[in-house]
Amino acid sequence: MASSPAGRALLKRAARHVWAALGSRPDLRGIHRLSALQAGVPSPPPVINKSYVSGTSDIPLLSKTLDQCLEDTTNRYPDREALIFSTDGTRKTFSQFQQDVNQAAAGLLAFGLKKGDRLGMWGPNMYEWALMQFATAQVGIILVSVNPAYQSDELEFAVKKVGCKALVFPTQFKTQKYYEILNALCPELEKSSPGALKSKRLPDLSIVVNVDAKLPGTFSIDDLMQAGDSSHKKQIQDIRKTLDSKEPINIQFTSGTTGSPKGATLSHHNIVNNANLIATRIRIGEGESRCCLPVPLYHCLGSVAGCTVMAIHGVSLVFPSLSFNAKATLKALDNEKCTHIHGTPTMFIDILGQPDFASYNLSCLRGGIIAGSPVPPEVMKKMIKKMNMHELVVAYGTTENSPVTFMGFPEDNIVQKTETVGCAIPHTEAKIEDPETEEILPLNTPGELQIRGYCVMLGYWGDPQKTNEVMDDEKWYKTGDIAILDEYGYCKIVGRCKDMIIRGGENIYPAELEQFLHTHPKIQEVQVVGVKDERMGEEICASVRVKAGKECTAEEIKEFCKGKIAHFKIPKYIVFVQKFPLTVSGKIQKYKLREQMEVHLKL
Repeated sequence: MASSPAGRALLKRAARHVWAALGSRPDLRGIHRLSALQAGVPSPPPVINKSYVSGTSDIPLLSKTLDQCLEDTTNRYPDREALIFSTDGTRKTFSQFQQDVNQAAAGLLAFGLKKGDRLGMWGPNMYEWALMQFATAQVGIILVSVNPAYQSDELEFAVKKVGCKALVFPTQFKTQKYYEILNALCPELEKSSPGALKSKRLPDLSIVVNVDAKLPGTFSIDDLMQAGDSSHKKQIQDIRKTLDSKEPINIQFTSGTTGSPKGATLSHHNIVNNANLIATRIRIGEGESRCCLPVPLYHCLGSVAGCTVMAIHGVSLVFPSLSFNAKATLKALDNEKCTHIHGTPTMFIDILGQPDFASYNLSCLRGGIIAGSPVPPEVMKKMIKKMNMHELVVAYGTTENSPVTFMGFPEDNIVQKTETVGCAIPHTEAKIEDPETEEILPLNTPGELQIRGYCVMLGYWGDPQKTNEVMDDEKWYKTGDIAILDEYGYCKIVGRCKDMIIRGGENIYPAELEQFLHTHPKIQEVQVVGVKDERMGEEICASVRVKAGKECTAEEIKEFCKGKIAHFKIPKYIVFVQKFPLTVSGKIQKYKLREQMEVHLKL
């Protein structure tokens, strides 16, 4: 975490290096001066002479709970499809989904859960995930998004950290055997009665629901749906009157790449308003929109820009597969006539790389969100041209900010779409600060990006010290990202300090190299990391995925670099790979890639 003492020192050094390397470059100053004023582009808020911006406030913030949003939308569009799951053929209209939510919420109360308890949802993109998100919200139970890839130690940490009273999961997904993992942690499970687990290692956990089988010690999903009666439905109405939009509704664990995962705690107010402002900016709520969602529900992009947008704006959500599958996504886009799709750069690269890509009809597609990591310009151009995504926007944010804080506009030109992460979302303040002096920096000067507004989390669950490391008394959240703000409020993310490669005193930013290498005609995807070197401190290693049917050599790539980038930026090592280590949300795990490359290169 950049806000630890060591991390802050690194960040300070990194910010100084970025400024030294980039601050005086004329091409970074006013790059969007004219293009930002093109006809039809919403006017970003004016920025005077400091790297501070405040999003517009013309769209009022909502004070609804998640449950109220779904109820209002169901009343407007009862027969419109809300959720489509391609894998098992599940299709639910808003009225059908609302009825299931009511039944599930009553069942949770019948099982003994009450307002404020924590329920962990642990699994891939299945109907029960969405069901639990809204059933818990209806009765004030806090949904804990448990990473579906978590193994025993990670599961134990997460469940114990937030005190989950209930855990919901499938028996198995791919090689992940959920029941076996939990049973190994809690051997008491198979001998306990459903709802009466008493475990030494997980003392808070008493209720276990298995969504696809009746296994020892667990309730089935049918048990849950049938458990509630009229008294529980009366109880729901009483609880709903007590719900406050500022109360916590969701705990999302950070990836834990810099230590133990932290539980970012979000309120109805956080996620309802973030979803509403996302939808308004990309105009997904206008008309009957159908959004394909290959991103995981465990992640904010799925649960907020997906399910919560669905509940507010009546968008039909299409889930092409339980976890990301490029071919299944293309089929869903075609078969379901999707108008939008949200995904990460890696996902879109894989979709575009399908051998039979041209055989799918994507004529209904018009826009969507790309987020999660830097977007190579070549990828963005292909998406707009080949996938018909002329209204595609980049989004930037963090789990702690619900998640989106900066977004492009559908009308932005290609420079704005590829060079920036857009402008601040309404009701969101952002500033670029010198980590050393804590002063707001001049425009076009790199420093640490900080965020304040309705979107900032309530805090890390049960961890005031870690909360105070990233949030000050004035509620500014320190992102740990180095960014540049131009005079029209467009933001450019330079990178995270820990990703910077320092090679013999030269400072190299992987994102810059990756964007250049993506222009090589044979490269499908590339990730750049620093690997240890006795003489230089670090050397550059490029991990390359070659396009299907192409052959390429390291010498060929190095030759391509000569004369086009500085000699010290040319990778010493070029390693050809089939895949990259990913988080469940599709982000590249660079620390793991670095470890893999050092082992491969025997460093």
